[in-house]
Amino acid sequence: MALFGGFLRFFRLGTPHSITFDETYYVKDAWSMMMTGEARNWPKAIDGIKIDTLFAQGQVYLYQSDAEYIVHPPFGKWLISIGLKLFGGATNPFAWRASSAIAGTIAILLICRVALHLFHNLTLAAMAGLLMSVDGVGITMSRIGILDIFIMVLVLGAFLCLLNHRDWALKRLEAAHERDVAIPGNVIRTVALKPRERQGEGGAYDSSGKPMVRLVVASSGPVVAFSWWRVGATVLLGLATGVKWSGTYFFAAFAVASVLWDGYNRRRVGYRRWFGALVAKDGLLAALYMVPLYIGTYFLDWLNWFIHPDSYMHNWAATHPGEGVTWLPEGLRSFVQYHITMWKFHTSLDSPHAYKANPLTWPLQTRPTSFYWQKVQGHPGLCSTQPGSQCVSAITSLGNPVLWWVATASLVLTLIIAIIVRRGDWRALAVWIGLVGGWMPWWMYLNRTTFTFYSIVILPWMILAVCYVLDWMRTNMSRFAYRWIAGGTMTVIVLVSAYFYPIWTAMPIPYDFWLQHMWLHSWI
Repeated sequence: MALFGGFLRFFRLGTPHSITFDETYYVKDAWSMMMTGEARNWPKAIDGIKIDTLFAQGQVYLYQSDAEYIVHPPFGKWLISIGLKLFGGATNPFAWRASSAIAGTIAILLICRVALHLFHNLTLAAMAGLLMSVDGVGITMSRIGILDIFIMVLVLGAFLCLLNHRDWALKRLEAAHERDVAIPGNVIRTVALKPRERQGEGGAYDSSGKPMVRLVVASSGPVVAFSWWRVGATVLLGLATGVKWSGTYFFAAFAVASVLWDGYNRRRVGYRRWFGALVAKDGLLAALYMVPLYIGTYFLDWLNWFIHPDSYMHNWAATHPGEGVTWLPEGLRSFVQYHITMWKFHTSLDSPHAYKANPLTWPLQTRPTSFYWQKVQGHPGLCSTQPGSQCVSAITSLGNPVLWWVATASLVLTLIIAIIVRRGDWRALAVWIGLVGGWMPWWMYLNRTTFTFYSIVILPWMILAVCYVLDWMRTNMSRFAYRWIAGGTMTVIVLVSAYFYPIWTAMPIPYDFWLQHMWLHSWI
């Protein structure tokens, strides 16, 4: 699946040979950072020619000596600079986007592992990888040199780490519980397993594999707050926040979910004092090292800002005595003031934009973002099929509409199945936690200028919602019915992706063919 999805991302990656959408900020910043250590200002035009045009023509050393005011942390731009370094530098458009394409391909591997971890079914894992491979938001965001794809792959990697921590902690709890049960007088009662636990979704088993009652012991169990998996997740989330501040919401949501899983497993294994342990042993102990590690990782993202004395606002404290957070050392005082200006920018950004999209509409993909749209001279590519039509080339960051609409319905069904049918299922929280961290926080900024392509960060969990419903169908329907439903859904989604692929990748197409893709007026 990764090879297939990688091909869709790397094929014609250097097209178009022009700065596209927000590449005007991030690619040029990444290049000047690689050359000088810090992002530099660029002139808007030289001799009446726009700087983006000159940059695309190979004049890539026109940056100025003064540092640029950037409104996002630098780590994402450093990732873009790696692609520039490895694939030919700023004169090669392929290099502008190479890191994004690599990140998008890695995400396919990660979603397969996550789905396999959650559902223990290779077919569902392959379906998850297929959906990630062919989705339009995933493809377009992997083929442009901007930041959001890096947030997605970093938080998805962190999520997989926390799933691994959950398994590690569960095994540790089960081993400790087995020892505690053997202590005379430790067992205070027995509890009959629920039907779903007897079916293998929880509970304990004897040596022959038959389910037995849960033995509740009068203790809280061992400490499972620390694991290297959780450390890895924290570092990845700190790096994600070093791309954009929205990584903070994922850190909060994932940390809480991980602690809840530990507490839930204590109760499920058979520890009576599970709730107190959830607070003291799981939550507080985890916070004692996760929060400092997360903050420290974020500070490392800014290391170059501290090293270079000419970085933006580096000397603000020296030139503004008595202002800002005065009890901090000058370097940190300037750093904090810089962050205050960034915060004011992000919270007050409400300027009109043609492709502004209300966050509530992201799952339905009702207002996609047009990254690129140009008329093409002649009739190359698919335009040769209609020589009498105007030829155009477009990149529209629009998710596969069938996938996103099915996924939106699946999110609702996931809650219904988990609460009413299965009467509690930790995997439902795993599905929804990506929406809690990546979508719901934006509800606080409904008046802010936002775009649908931000939804790339919730794409993995939209896919997991589809997989969750299919997993329920797999265990509650006949094999024939399940195969027809799952196979039919995948087939339709793949065919729709094949139909939309030209307008995701700037292929030359007849104007009428492009217009046929605009199913909704709001897509234009």
